[in-house]
Amino acid sequence: MPISHTHRLRRSLLFMPGDSARKIEKSAELNVDSIIADLEDAVALSQKQVARSTIVESFQRIDFGPTERLIRINPVGTPFWQDDLDQTIVARPDGYVLPKIESAAQVQAVAHRVAALENRHGFQVGGIKLLAQMETAMGVINAVEIAQADNRLDGLLFGAEDLAADMGAQRTKEGWEILYARGAITTVAAAFGLPAIDTVYIDLADTDGLAAECQLARSMGFSGKLAIHPKQVAVINQGFLPSDQEVAYAERVIAGFEREQAAGAGVFELDGRMIDMPIVLAARNIVKTAKR
Repeated sequence: MPISHTHRLRRSLLFMPGDSARKIEKSAELNVDSIIADLEDAVALSQKQVARSTIVESFQRIDFGPTERLIRINPVGTPFWQDDLDQTIVARPDGYVLPKIESAAQVQAVAHRVAALENRHGFQVGGIKLLAQMETAMGVINAVEIAQADNRLDGLLFGAEDLAADMGAQRTKEGWEILYARGAITTVAAAFGLPAIDTVYIDLADTDGLAAECQLARSMGFSGKLAIHPKQVAVINQGFLPSDQEVAYAERVIAGFEREQAAGAGVFELDGRMIDMPIVLAARNIVKTAKR
């Protein structure tokens, strides 16, 4: 199943600590597709309540323009996730990011509570989206059931650092230890018409490495990447756009296909390559992405 046209463009998704109004405000000035105000890892246990209040005040005060406003809650099963939802729903976020998801039941628990809160506050039921972050071995194994958990689900996010820790694996620059998980998440996301978002890149000084990893992720089927610093946003945005050369070639493929179809031919040759329907579909996706 192809990715639905209703999914918004998410190339760059930037984490911001939920207890820092200054950083949340700064993120509104960036050309970032989505911001994720974090209530989980970026916030100390003693600051959870402060972070909830800060996010609500910031989301209600700041004009983020076209930038999507997401909130990452604490994992289902911790003492915090229900209060995270109950106290931030008034900010009317575009969606919630659900960390360390391992089952469909966890997604459904959040969906049911969000629906009840939407009803209570008179919001449109179903308007708030959910994005499931899979960052444990169990989450990757259960990706198929997670992808089908609820109609609110609007994307699958990959978390490699937590996954490696959960597996007892050592993170490497080459990333062989996470290759299976990357492939599993993009495959499942494509099967159920969901965008897949790649993991963070933790070496802030290595912009070349980040650009290369964006290229790898895009080639595997990811449509965007998580960011942990504002200076990563521009690199990620560029990394998930087709180049001018790619777009020009794709347009030639499409034009050639239409010409040959009119002449009654199913496959044709272009620049020494045999062009058939899968290549045409890929070309159409490239042009569509460039237009978005």
